[in-house]
Amino acid sequence: MELTRREFLRILGFAGAAGLVPGIASAGLRSGGLYDVARFGDVRLMHLTDTHAQLLPVYYREPSVNIGLGDAAGRPPHLVTRAFMNYFGIAPDSKLAYAFTPVNFSAAAERYGKLGGYAHIKTLVDRLRGDFGREKTLLLDSGDTWQGSGTAFWTRGADMVEVSNVLGVDVMTGHWEFTYLAEEVLKNLQAFRGDFVAQNVKVKEEALFGGARAFDEQTGHAFKPYVIKTLGRHRVAVVGQAFPYTPIANPSRFIPDWTFGINAVDLQQLVDTVRAKEKADAVVLVSHNGMDVDVKLAGQVSGIDVIFGGHTHDAVPKPLVVRNRGGRTLVTNAGSNGKFLGVMDLKFSGGRVSEYRYRLLPVFSNELPAHAGMQQAIDRIRAPYLKQLEEPLATAGTLLYRRGNFDGPFDQLICDALRQRNEAQIALSPGFRWGTTILPGQTITMEHVLEQTCMTYPETYAREMTGQQIKEVLEDVADNLFNPDPFYQQGGDMVRVGGMNYRIDPSAPSGQRIDEMRLENGETIEASRNYRVAGWATVGAKSPGEPVWDTVAAYLRDHRHVEVRKLNTPSLKNVGTNPGMDLS
Repeated sequence: MELTRREFLRILGFAGAAGLVPGIASAGLRSGGLYDVARFGDVRLMHLTDTHAQLLPVYYREPSVNIGLGDAAGRPPHLVTRAFMNYFGIAPDSKLAYAFTPVNFSAAAERYGKLGGYAHIKTLVDRLRGDFGREKTLLLDSGDTWQGSGTAFWTRGADMVEVSNVLGVDVMTGHWEFTYLAEEVLKNLQAFRGDFVAQNVKVKEEALFGGARAFDEQTGHAFKPYVIKTLGRHRVAVVGQAFPYTPIANPSRFIPDWTFGINAVDLQQLVDTVRAKEKADAVVLVSHNGMDVDVKLAGQVSGIDVIFGGHTHDAVPKPLVVRNRGGRTLVTNAGSNGKFLGVMDLKFSGGRVSEYRYRLLPVFSNELPAHAGMQQAIDRIRAPYLKQLEEPLATAGTLLYRRGNFDGPFDQLICDALRQRNEAQIALSPGFRWGTTILPGQTITMEHVLEQTCMTYPETYAREMTGQQIKEVLEDVADNLFNPDPFYQQGGDMVRVGGMNYRIDPSAPSGQRIDEMRLENGETIEASRNYRVAGWATVGAKSPGEPVWDTVAAYLRDHRHVEVRKLNTPSLKNVGTNPGMDLS
């Protein structure tokens, strides 16, 4: 990527002087100023991603550790807290600081309230469409929409299809959508009124011979690779890029007939075809690659004007401008859990995008009234499950959250529950980036537990593992997170551990990042010795244990009040003053 921090700020300075890209810090902090987005150009593209089935407003703490290495060091999205605010010109202790950073989170949350919620997103989307003209706007969704709540699990994602239809999602792609059975995915897509696109998902040849359905049997595409939308006088091509590592990161047994990949060569050919044959004025990629992958892809594939990305839950206020042989590509990412809505206005000249404006708007639910029709749909969806969802389990004595490269208090709580329930020495819990935040003093309900754990392969296990096997697990996940080549990164964070500690060097070669593994009592974990390990969410064969939400709920009922004061967090080596880390 050919963009230094100085160049980035220079671009913003020029654009601001020309009135093209208003700085986020200059946006009014009252709801009127923040949401009064002046009309600009010819088309308006709106974007949300990784809502993880959160129908209602939530608290969600952004990370204080999001380390970037190599080319990604010191570059968005790998900036946190004060480094983030300084880079984007956000005032400390402001409403925007609360939305985009974890600084003084509990106090700021009490002051500014929850964000997101589909009824409030609907109000904002309708306002932005009405201001611009419905016929010249699109709403794009980068996926991870159908998973992350009890109602999504119990309805097999159908609840999220319904609210997406009410919201007016025009085009989407997916990731956790593929953790339902293939027939459930197809059933949901029949009910979805928009277009589902994924150029990088194909049907296996043997499955085609066996009668498996494909969107195009000649190309093997399982779904539409792209769709053309006419907005006013302009044709916009929306290409889909589903999460390329779905069958590796999630159970392939649910979707045995489909293959995934980054498919950069195919993508370039497709973009060239769309430009030449479809006469598209703009080509956008709705992606679930993760932001670092999107940045590398943008440098390799020319002809894409904007990438609207997801997967890594990065809330980045301004696009990264990536240079390639065709000119430039804007790379965006719109956070998670419904906290943000991206708004990109494009102006055309000579059949090409000439100028743009972008804002990433926090959705403050106490400043955007709930849309009546959407709220009615949400209430109806939740009604059959309210008794289960509202069951009180315990009180939170400390802030409970998940997001961060290495640990999170709710992750620690899950590990503690796994160890206690299974009489295990060590617990391993996936470093999922979804899961909402609970403030000190809040009652922890079953709904909160489901927001942290609800998925289609929740079964727990307890087994004997050698110290060497435990190290291999940690090394494998570390390589997924810190591989210097973004195309080998699968997103997510480090596996969480309970009952042990270790040291990690993110900059070390693959297989050499983890050492100094010890049990909590200080005893060295020996490579050849067996340890009783509990965990959940196995990607291979189904585990025999109870769903993890039952494990955590039982633990909370036993304790009634939980305070997570100590985390089994690793010690770090060779990260120095990385601006993606703030442990203060």
